[in-house]
Amino acid sequence: MANTELDQIAQTLCTKSTLKQDIFKNTVEQFQEMKKVASTVVENIKAKVCAKDDRIIIEYTEKSKYEFHITLAGDILVFNLHSNVFKFDENHSIWRTNYLKEDENRGYTGIINIYNFLADSFRFNRINDSGYLVGRVFINAENHFITEGKRKMSFLYTEFDKLIFDTQHMEDIIENIMIHVLDFDLYAPLYESVSEVSVHQIKTTGDTIQLKTGKRMGFQFGTDSKII
Repeated sequence: MANTELDQIAQTLCTKSTLKQDIFKNTVEQFQEMKKVASTVVENIKAKVCAKDDRIIIEYTEKSKYEFHITLAGDILVFNLHSNVFKFDENHSIWRTNYLKEDENRGYTGIINIYNFLADSFRFNRINDSGYLVGRVFINAENHFITEGKRKMSFLYTEFDKLIFDTQHMEDIIENIMIHVLDFDLYAPLYESVSEVSVHQIKTTGDTIQLKTGKRMGFQFGTDSKII
């Protein structure tokens, strides 16, 4: 292999890999800060709720360096930091902004995914239950961010060139996600979607029904604005 090709490989590794390492390091640091914010938000809510009804479970649980959970009564929010760094799709509108035209490296980001599960799915170890991605946060090396998701997450945080992922934005995102999932009720599934059950499912029932459960089982999800 010619020296010029070796130089090109080395140069790419030194630039792109270093960039990705910097982005991931920053995203991890911000995720650790987000944990602190989430814990404080949960304690503030718990103080208001438990004084009125101590049966309502409000909890913050740190699962690992890359994951934490928030329990809101019958819901669990799972915040998960992806271990990889991503580049926005070339057709994404963000590439038309001057912020990225000035430096395309700004289009590489870490991602925090936020999922909504039923609390009973974890409590009863219903491993076939479904959770739903309700939001995700994209953070670049300069700590600029945008979000995608349901309701406010789809339009409130779109100015990538202006938004900085600070503690105030973390708190706002967490609270907006909470409001969304509390409004996102458990619907009875369509009869046809649960009309058949296997012997295995019945035999492994135990103390609870081990049938697949999710907030919208049997219903269209995703971009269905009538549901979300």
